[in-house]
Amino acid sequence: MVKTSRRDLLIGAAATMSLGVLPARAMPVMTDDGYYRETWFIESFLELADDHAAAKTKGKRFAVMWELKGCPYCKETHFVNFARPDISKFVQENFEILPLNVIGSRKVTDVDGEELSEKQLAAKYGVKFTPTIQFFPTSLDGIKAVPPIEREVIRIPGYLKPDDFLDVFRFVQQRDTGVKSFREFLKTRSG
Repeated sequence: MVKTSRRDLLIGAAATMSLGVLPARAMPVMTDDGYYRETWFIESFLELADDHAAAKTKGKRFAVMWELKGCPYCKETHFVNFARPDISKFVQENFEILPLNVIGSRKVTDVDGEELSEKQLAAKYGVKFTPTIQFFPTSLDGIKAVPPIEREVIRIPGYLKPDDFLDVFRFVQQRDTGVKSFREFLKTRSG
């Protein structure tokens, strides 16, 4: 009988990881209020400018994911899109995502300093579908003078299939490298 030590297990795990095999993905957690959350979503005091600054300090982009309890497409985003290791890895490495409830009552301070409930903030930005992911620019300079709907780099208004979903995140991550539009980005990827 061969005994396996902890050292052998660690060496085996390291060897597996060096071959590019990813460990099993952590499943989303259901919160007490009935929402699914990725373990790597940010915890926040709901001060969006502070969350944006913290993301920027880490070299990441800031996004808000709007959800609704019982939304089947929100669940699919977690259990299908974020379940793909390539998507989860890319998003975690390049983005800080704050989950918000589209009809919620928690007080949120918007990037322009206005304090609103989640529901009022969703209305301010014209968020009508779930899931919706809003991507904010790298700089908030002069943001108060910009109408709310024009503050975003792009948004995902509803569920997207995994490959399209990842393409939007890649576009946003590369947005400041000279790519002007999502359409232009897609052309450079296919051509």
